[in-house]
Amino acid sequence: MTFVSSSKDTENLTLTVVAEFAAGRERVWQVWEDARQLERWWGPPGYPATFVRHEFVPGGRSHYYMTGPDGERGYGWWEVTSVEAPDRLEFLDGFANEDGSPVDPEDTSTTVVTLDEAGSTTRMTLVATFRSLEQLQRMAEMGMEEGLREATGQIDAILAEPALK
Repeated sequence: MTFVSSSKDTENLTLTVVAEFAAGRERVWQVWEDARQLERWWGPPGYPATFVRHEFVPGGRSHYYMTGPDGERGYGWWEVTSVEAPDRLEFLDGFANEDGSPVDPEDTSTTVVTLDEAGSTTRMTLVATFRSLEQLQRMAEMGMEEGLREATGQIDAILAEPALK
């Protein structure tokens, strides 16, 4: 099973999601690095993501949108702050306008993704840190925890395909 656990820590303003995959760390890294693979799982089922821009380098920007079942779009952006392939990724995350610009440059969270390999499996730990308890609660009410759990559940099918060269 892919999903291992999720937890909210209101004292430290974090949401943590842990998943395990029957694949090596380099292969799991590709589902973050490659925009076409990323967009196949970043949105939960029924809300596929489209990455218009994905600059996977420190200082790089990503702009994406998720399309809901009724065709409505929700836009987001990332600013990549650290890339330590294939072990660790860090980025700022926020809501975007249609052109990819932040709706509110102060309404961001910081996400750190770590990949730890143990034998033939890789554990992915995603920790989102929020600026305030109100922001954490708002994102929880929007279904972020469940959305991430469902989204990570889509990764196994991608990993079953051949790795990128």
